[in-house]
Amino acid sequence: MLVRLIQYFGWTWVGFITLDDISGFYEHQTFSQYLSSQGICMEFAIYLNFNVFNDDFIPRYRKTIADSSSSVIIFGGTVSIAILSKITAVPDVLANKNLIFSPQWETYLLLHFDSTALINNSLIFSSLYPYNLDTPEINYYYEHLHPLKYPEVTFLEDIWFVVFYCFSGDLNKKNTFEFWYDCTLPKCTGEERITNHQTFKFYRNSPRVHFPVTMMVRAIEALHVAHNQEPPEKPIRPIIYRHQLQHYLKKMPLYMEYGQFYEFDEYGNLEIDYGIFNSIIAPRTETNEVEVTLRPVGKIRPRAPSDQQLEMNKDLIMWNSDGLEIPRSQCSDNCLPGFRKATKETIQSCCFRCVPCAEGEISNTTDSELCFPCNDTEWPNKKRTQCIAKAEAFLSYRDVISMFFSAFSVLSFFITLLILGVFISYRDSPIVRANNRSLSFLLLVSIKLSFLSVFLFLGRPVDITCMLRIITFGITFSIAVSSLLAKTIMVCVAFKATKPGSSWRKWLGVKLSNSVVLFCSSIQIIICMTWLAISPPFQELDIHTSPGTIIIQCNEGSAIGFYSVIGYMGLLAAVSFVLAFLARSLPDSFNEAKYITFSMLLFCSVWITMIPAYLSTKGKNTVCVEIFAILTSSAGLLACIFLPKCYIIMFKPAMNTKKNVL
Repeated sequence: MLVRLIQYFGWTWVGFITLDDISGFYEHQTFSQYLSSQGICMEFAIYLNFNVFNDDFIPRYRKTIADSSSSVIIFGGTVSIAILSKITAVPDVLANKNLIFSPQWETYLLLHFDSTALINNSLIFSSLYPYNLDTPEINYYYEHLHPLKYPEVTFLEDIWFVVFYCFSGDLNKKNTFEFWYDCTLPKCTGEERITNHQTFKFYRNSPRVHFPVTMMVRAIEALHVAHNQEPPEKPIRPIIYRHQLQHYLKKMPLYMEYGQFYEFDEYGNLEIDYGIFNSIIAPRTETNEVEVTLRPVGKIRPRAPSDQQLEMNKDLIMWNSDGLEIPRSQCSDNCLPGFRKATKETIQSCCFRCVPCAEGEISNTTDSELCFPCNDTEWPNKKRTQCIAKAEAFLSYRDVISMFFSAFSVLSFFITLLILGVFISYRDSPIVRANNRSLSFLLLVSIKLSFLSVFLFLGRPVDITCMLRIITFGITFSIAVSSLLAKTIMVCVAFKATKPGSSWRKWLGVKLSNSVVLFCSSIQIIICMTWLAISPPFQELDIHTSPGTIIIQCNEGSAIGFYSVIGYMGLLAAVSFVLAFLARSLPDSFNEAKYITFSMLLFCSVWITMIPAYLSTKGKNTVCVEIFAILTSSAGLLACIFLPKCYIIMFKPAMNTKKNVL
């Protein structure tokens, strides 16, 4: 019952005081086991020596109590006036402690008036015996109880000697008492009433004697009935009460009114209800006396279901340390949510330190033993008290870098569109016709599409955009590089065909250039379709790279497919670069091979640099590397191939003649 009360108030660190005898040691051992099974620790245990004259004992336990950190002390053991006097000798160290007295202390605490300061604001367990000793009949009996009325009850005269200092008739007793107490005893008047004495006011309602006497009397009756029912021929044996009475007492059921039934269990315990009272000491204004009020604040019913055994009204309890606030009695501070308990290097398991939960773990209860990991899609909040959805990371349209890329892509697109308009407007001019205007138009369109393909890399990736990203860029760039390769080949063929009787004249025309573009682009298309058919790119949630963040990215599906597309574009660029480099010194007034050489050099430099940067970054940074490579290489092609021609068309029209081109 005490353990259940301690659990109810959340105490895990208590002191214990009992008697220095065999019952006290047994009680301490049993109580410690119960406490340990519920995760409660005992800070100290004091054994009160039965020798009341051993004054050296008091300073020892005074220091133990004063140095203790627990604010709750449990009192158990066998009680006597001598033991109570030891406790009342140290009221100062107990003043700030919250005391809980087991049922055997109840009567002695109320009888011993020096203990009133000790029991103030304490909790007292009281056995709720199945008796009502406050009936009119019992009150009438006590009111008229007197030795003169019952002269045959000789011990009443002794009580009147001790309580009222008077005698009723026995002169021998009178002389004895006068000798021992050195006083003169008057004759009792008959008006003395035991009910008027202060001791009786506390004692008369306690059935601690009445109930066991009733049980004992019924057991003796059962023993004699069984003894008298033995057959006459059986030899008469004397009744050995010490051994035989216990047998009947253990099996003695006690039926009370209202259908109540009591009996001892196998351990000799009688499972009766217990009341929990809060003692309140208040001085009386008209006298110097104090008034003791026992306020009922709870009840324990051992035979009730486990969840209904304890009834408490904690709001009515006055505590020594904190008034109406429930006192705290723990070895260590509570570990708040977000922390867990870590054992200290001490014997007591209730003493611990609080450590924060590890990364990715939470605790949402006070004094949690363990922290629990969040699932893959969640992450602890800042206090690590609950799991929240992980932040999603991708290159959003609202990012500053995305806005820059979008603005640059749109601007480049319109510049390309403007250049295409200029070339269409001057499509019959010598400089446009000399550089294979159909390839120029195709190259400008593919560059425009390359700029627009950047928007496939922005925003939240999904499966369809993941498939279109590299595929769209790979095909459009392959067309652009194939067009440059066709231009380079046509430059070489054109200068070869200028020689008299050259067989290269038959290769002049649009068929060769269109065939080169179609053949080279078809290979890239076949690579892309094969990639999509076997292992296409898809959306991937990366939950491990960045703690607390889900990186939403595109998985290439097949690394071979991805690097095949990039590698084929690099192959086309390398072939174009080599041919253009070889054709750069051909004698002419306007040799486009020089610009193609420089543009392919820029293209190859960008994409060769992009590969290690692509492999060493994650998440949105990877996407930024890809977009940067696309924009840089596309802008490089546009600037190297078309800006010189536009400059001549718009600002140097005198050079845009057949004479200067050939």
